[in-house]
Amino acid sequence: MISVRHYRTGAPGVEIGDPETIDQHLAEQDGLVWVDVDAPTPEDVKLLVEEFDVHHLAAEDLLEARQRPKLERYGNHFLLVARDCRLEDTTLVAMEIDVVFGDGWIITVRKPSHLGHEPVSLDEVARHFERQRSGEGATDEGFLLYVLLDTLVDRYFVVVDQLEERLEDLEELVFGEEGQGAPVASSDAVELQRTMFRLRSTLMGLRRSVAPLREVLGALQRREVPFLGEAAVMHLQDVYDHVLRIVDLNESQRELLTAVQEARIAIAGNRMNQVMKTMTSWGAILLGSTLIAGIYGMNFRYMPELDWRYGYPMALTMMLVLTVGLFRWFKRHEWL
Repeated sequence: MISVRHYRTGAPGVEIGDPETIDQHLAEQDGLVWVDVDAPTPEDVKLLVEEFDVHHLAAEDLLEARQRPKLERYGNHFLLVARDCRLEDTTLVAMEIDVVFGDGWIITVRKPSHLGHEPVSLDEVARHFERQRSGEGATDEGFLLYVLLDTLVDRYFVVVDQLEERLEDLEELVFGEEGQGAPVASSDAVELQRTMFRLRSTLMGLRRSVAPLREVLGALQRREVPFLGEAAVMHLQDVYDHVLRIVDLNESQRELLTAVQEARIAIAGNRMNQVMKTMTSWGAILLGSTLIAGIYGMNFRYMPELDWRYGYPMALTMMLVLTVGLFRWFKRHEWL
């Protein structure tokens, strides 16, 4: 679906009903023409190529999904690829947004995920843009590009906060009462391990979506796009700082997850050591009684105590004293 808006200097944006009239608004050379395409089809891309003379390589990218965030130049216009991210439980959903822009116009192509998740709403970006233009007085493609990237980066912060909550829950599971020594069901342990691997994959996916934006924003600030306005370049610095912060937070969360995994392995090792100590202690305790019973169970005819009247009570007493003594010794040394 294609929607078109025309922003004239000093006036609110006007939505254009017929995409076929885009060329008429471009000919006015007044303000900014914004075309948004939701879930593009080959017919939609063909219309954009005809109206904006989009390069055929950029047109191919508009139909292809799962591209790395990047900024490329095609003659008098540019292609920028970014990702809109959201978190479903512990799984990252990354939806691609392609932006083709030139002097006086911008095209946003929003692609849903393979599971049908919709990317950032056009209305949300438009409201943000209207608020920013009223305060800054800027109506150009660079300022709209800033608003779009700023909206996406704000959504990255939401994902980072949600991941922080998931990591805190993991810490409670690993370092809580259950993780300190109580037995853990094998099914729970397997599910915990799966959750950790999903979180690790999510953190890696978030990094792949955010980290390349540093290069993109760096190129925009170096004015590699000559027609960006002064206000846009100044505001893009703020977005760049936010991206650096998200990358740092992502790195910290990855280190924390690694620490939690190592701690879980250490706790499991300590629990196994405790089990082995307990089994060894009981084996040593029972060994004395077994030794005495084994000696007096031998079928030799001539043994000193076989004809002794108190031999049987004496053997039982020795077993009891040895068992109680060893039990108290192991208990005092915290092996039991």
